[in-house]
Amino acid sequence: MSARRPPAVNRSVSWPVTRFAGNPLDRAGDLRNDPDWLAECRAEASGRALLLWEGRPLVREDDDQLVWLSLDHAFDLAPDRSAFLGQEGEAPVFAVEIEGADDPSEGPVRGLGRFVEMRAAAGLLPEPEAAMAGAAKSLFDWRRRHGFCAACGQRTHDACGGWKRVCAACETEHFPRVDPVVIMLVLHTGEDGAERCLLGRQASWPTGRMSALAGFVEPGESLEEACAREVAEEAGLTVTAVRYHASQPWPFPSQLMIGLMAEVSDDDARPDQTELEAVAWLTREEAREVLADRHASIRPPTPVAIAHLLLQAWVEADR
Repeated sequence: MSARRPPAVNRSVSWPVTRFAGNPLDRAGDLRNDPDWLAECRAEASGRALLLWEGRPLVREDDDQLVWLSLDHAFDLAPDRSAFLGQEGEAPVFAVEIEGADDPSEGPVRGLGRFVEMRAAAGLLPEPEAAMAGAAKSLFDWRRRHGFCAACGQRTHDACGGWKRVCAACETEHFPRVDPVVIMLVLHTGEDGAERCLLGRQASWPTGRMSALAGFVEPGESLEEACAREVAEEAGLTVTAVRYHASQPWPFPSQLMIGLMAEVSDDDARPDQTELEAVAWLTREEAREVLADRHASIRPPTPVAIAHLLLQAWVEADR
């Protein structure tokens, strides 16, 4: 099998690496277009595959790492539900997914591990494995929703190792979509010179949970415009400045969370009671208490979410 060795992953990058980012694989975006090359990958003895069941990765019981299967074993379990994730050195890496109500850990993969919901797995798995599993989940979710052509309504089929679907009738090509979401930590400096941040709460969240404001980018919007619109809609505040901090792939089902810091003109925040039921301004010391989960009434954003990273970055900015 013709293969190439990808450049080493640079772990000394100057930007934050969020959970579900940091995928170490060479995605082989050019080579995966070749069906013959992919067939060779599927037959490669050094190849391996991770296993999902209904979007949950199979995780080892002893050390909370992914269970890796030989390709023969994986394709036997799910011959029609595979995706090429990339190359690790010269070894191809795939993902396969089993569907159905019955837990395979009680059947065909008994004794190998347990299937863990992806949000929980993100807090358990090593960073590179969480990134690979998240990418696989996004691909399978997209495939499940795009079995038929949006142009003519006929069935589509996989191509490019699962990174494209093609309509046999009209030959329209469909590619995985990523939905951009702005998520912003709202900031305001008061007359006393102290800066505070704003957190919001949705009614459906666990008791006490608060987080950064967020919303989908709409057609024809820049990131800055989407940020300003969402802050105005949800909290009644006017954004005066926006700066980018970091981004996060979020496979629920396939979003790109774009983390921003947003300055506003005043602190007269009013939750809209549709998206948000409550808001709270926090000093840095109060935010530290929230992050440490020691605040009297506010629980922090989940540690695997970029909202947690935004809050932590702001808290540490004065050190």
